[in-house]
Amino acid sequence: MTLNCLGKLVDLSTPKVMGILNVTPNSFYDGGRYSDDNALLVQVEKMLKEGATFIDIGAYSSKPKAEFVSEEEEISRLVPIVKLVLQHFPETLLSVDTFRANVAKSAIENGACLINDISAGSLDENMMPTVAELQVPYVMMHMKGTPQTMQNLTHYENVTKEMLFYFSEKVKQARSLGINDLIIDPGFGFAKTVEQNFEVLNNLELFQLLELPILVGVSRKSMIYKTLETSAEFALNGTSVLNTIALQKGANILRVHDVKEAIECIKLVSQL
Repeated sequence: MTLNCLGKLVDLSTPKVMGILNVTPNSFYDGGRYSDDNALLVQVEKMLKEGATFIDIGAYSSKPKAEFVSEEEEISRLVPIVKLVLQHFPETLLSVDTFRANVAKSAIENGACLINDISAGSLDENMMPTVAELQVPYVMMHMKGTPQTMQNLTHYENVTKEMLFYFSEKVKQARSLGINDLIIDPGFGFAKTVEQNFEVLNNLELFQLLELPILVGVSRKSMIYKTLETSAEFALNGTSVLNTIALQKGANILRVHDVKEAIECIKLVSQL
């Protein structure tokens, strides 16, 4: 499996790491931590040196019940960071974490190369046509509702089966528009209870039926720290455990806050 990122082919036969760079003041783990340019660039450099293939920039917190941010504000937060990072690290493969077509287009036009959409086009009808126009890789995540409502939408007859149907429909829509490089993300923590998150992880190998790369993002999430009765700050060890399981079940990309530890998981699992 490969992804075409600005003409550079990324080979996913060995799993890759996507480092998280939140430029929101209210993200669940690192909100407000990179409020000045220097701190942000130091973090980007750290993740790149530790082995991140992608840096994923988000300017709208998607944590449960996150407050609304206007499209204009999201663009004003995001685009200057895209420009700043590429000015200092021009070879960086930047992913933009947004569900809005205009935000995605602005980021791509300024040098980002991948769109990471928590709604798989459900929150903006123009998103998939925009991705098709831009011809960039597209991460489609499973979620119901919005960040403000998703925690009330956790009823499933069979969560894995319903997610597989959801993705098959989304893939069909994307292919009909001419989108070539697709990645699926099960959306751990989005419209799912802790128990459902573990059920999905336990069944992760079934998503290989879609014959697409699988991105897993469990980094420091509540499914870990609630189970361990701790907090996001102390959820790194638990993150590494679940990332290891995800790799064994077919994950191709790990989206994480802690790149070094994720790279170590990949190196160790690859020896099995």
